[in-house]
Amino acid sequence: MKILLLEDDFTLSKEIATFFTSKSYECTPFYDGLLLVKKYKANAYDLIILDINVPGKNGIEVCKAIRELDKKTPIIMLTAFSEIEDKLSSFENGADDYLVKPFHFDELYARVIALLRRKDIPQQTKDKISIHNLDIFETEMKVFRSDEEIKLTPKEFKLLLTLANANGNVLSKQFIAEKLWDYHIETNQNTIEVYINFLRKKIDKDHPVKLIHTKIGYGYYLKESE
Repeated sequence: MKILLLEDDFTLSKEIATFFTSKSYECTPFYDGLLLVKKYKANAYDLIILDINVPGKNGIEVCKAIRELDKKTPIIMLTAFSEIEDKLSSFENGADDYLVKPFHFDELYARVIALLRRKDIPQQTKDKISIHNLDIFETEMKVFRSDEEIKLTPKEFKLLLTLANANGNVLSKQFIAEKLWDYHIETNQNTIEVYINFLRKKIDKDHPVKLIHTKIGYGYYLKESE
């Protein structure tokens, strides 16, 4: 397994690389975001770990640049920033997980294992899920409404797909958090609300028929009518 690491703290970068090497992973460290993006274009990696505050391109810019090329490789943000706005910005630009410094290496390792496991599980996918005039293509990770393509981030797509696969049933915030992140994390309840609002703006805003609904006190569901 090959891990790409962006961390400008030389000591921490070396410690992370040494840790993963001891776990039989190949870990390639970079200290500059711009250089990492250039390297990424020429090589394939199984997982990417990005610090935010680095020279060249910051971690969020790097995450966005990688997602324009690759929507599937797992990305973990590793940073000292703990504000909810920073987390949401990371997820909005395609990150799969977010770990705040200082952290335990064993926790980072557990998150890496969880993301790689999900990546390797064969997915049983349909060619298309259609709800009213919304079409979701799972394998291509594309979404259309009234034949107009809607650009979603990977996390938004996973949320939409999770709602669509529920066949109109209500999903709780806790279920959605665990489904999207694979394991229990301390997800601010507002995080799920913000993601639902992201989807509503992209999926429902310009259409008279609303598909994303809230059942107060229970959760959210995707259906042609309330």
